[in-house]
Amino acid sequence: MKKGFFYQTALGTFYIAEEYAAITDMKFVTATIENEDEIVETLLIREAFMQLKEYLNGLRQLFTLPLRPQGTVFQNEVWQILKTIPYGETRSYGQIATAICNPHASQAVAMANNKNPILFYIPSHRLIAANGSLNGYTGGAAMKKYLLEFEQLHKNK
Repeated sequence: MKKGFFYQTALGTFYIAEEYAAITDMKFVTATIENEDEIVETLLIREAFMQLKEYLNGLRQLFTLPLRPQGTVFQNEVWQILKTIPYGETRSYGQIATAICNPHASQAVAMANNKNPILFYIPSHRLIAANGSLNGYTGGAAMKKYLLEFEQLHKNK
């Protein structure tokens, strides 16, 4: 059974969950989350939150957590590539499609990105359209813009 916990930050409330000793979910809480997870703060969930706090304070650029996103084979392939995008950098949907040897799959990459269940730790905010637009982020375009500018500001620290 999954275990999860809620945390308040300056960016809002987040929900972090784990199962089988790996993080499975990290979401913005914009409404009541209805689930059957046990609400408890485990050591791994607490560590995930501590790393998130360090990131949000400009002190961490790389997460070191066991992750187990739940999705299709294609989604997991996309999410694995997203984890390789360096802090403070972006890639286009087309670049990710090419990286997974499917250069015509830009739209499918965008859909997989939209289903990313582990925000921040799998940095879907670093994925942008070829024309530079910031649409398609679960937290909204304003949050995506903030995160990208934040990373640029803290990139060389």
